[in-house]
Amino acid sequence: MTGDSTRKSATAFAPASVGNVAVGFDILGHTVAALGDKVRATRRAERGVAIRSITGTVADLPLAAEKNTAGMAVLAMCRELSLPYGFDLDIEKGIPLGSGLGGSAASAVAGIVAATALVDERLDRTELLKFAMQGEAVASGSVHVDNIAPSLYGGLVLTVGIDNPFVKQIPVPDTIRCVLVHPHMVLPTREARAILSKSVPLSDVIWQQANLAGFLAGCFTNDIALIRESLLDVVIEPQRQVLIPGFVEVKRAALAAGALGGSISGAGPTVFAWVDAADAEKVRVGMVEAFARHGLDSDSWVSTIDRAGARVVGD
Repeated sequence: MTGDSTRKSATAFAPASVGNVAVGFDILGHTVAALGDKVRATRRAERGVAIRSITGTVADLPLAAEKNTAGMAVLAMCRELSLPYGFDLDIEKGIPLGSGLGGSAASAVAGIVAATALVDERLDRTELLKFAMQGEAVASGSVHVDNIAPSLYGGLVLTVGIDNPFVKQIPVPDTIRCVLVHPHMVLPTREARAILSKSVPLSDVIWQQANLAGFLAGCFTNDIALIRESLLDVVIEPQRQVLIPGFVEVKRAALAAGALGGSISGAGPTVFAWVDAADAEKVRVGMVEAFARHGLDSDSWVSTIDRAGARVVGD
């Protein structure tokens, strides 16, 4: 990926994402076409990165570049390339804070894609991924790619490795839609990760491995029945579900309405379900009503799983 140093500014869009996709903790994720973040990068003569503005769904995020996911991602690139100039960033948030929809990752990805459009150096997407990972670590406290990779590459993405990541786009049957319901509460990623046990019974590891393999095989072979059988998280979901009021009932409502399966999106509290397109609206309504019975209003979306990831959308 090569930029154009004659441009003064570039605006990039990065889609939201569902992390983990139930069976792939920290290694699977897919895009959510319905919403995302935008970052405008403007090249300046002075070295370093300055965040000029943050608008949209969240405005009270850190303005210091080292403490902001977009700022840190671009700083990582500047340092790695020893750039003699810097960037001003304007961030437009379209993803709610602490929603489990990859908001911190999307900002990091949009920032690095926008800044990359203004440099002459040739950078491949793996390099951009590594820069964005450094930005994401600011928010979550650890390096993981299940939101960054799909936001950057697009579609359903499997990422193997951290230091030398291999990224593979996985085909998704055309009839599949993702229903997402975001209850009006905030669940910080750090809190959701802190609750997790450091050890897992061997029987659950084997079960989860089988589900991951079955889910991927079902996607590759267009086997809806196998996807339905395999889309079950037996390791992370049982631990985190206590953080989301009504989760058990919401998931039960989704399955009763015809969902293939579902779980917590990323660290939560958003809950997602994979559905056949014909059942999507019925599943969405059932999930929203289940949250309402637990006193939680919510936002909801039905999204395709597009293979389009982050991209430059203007100056």
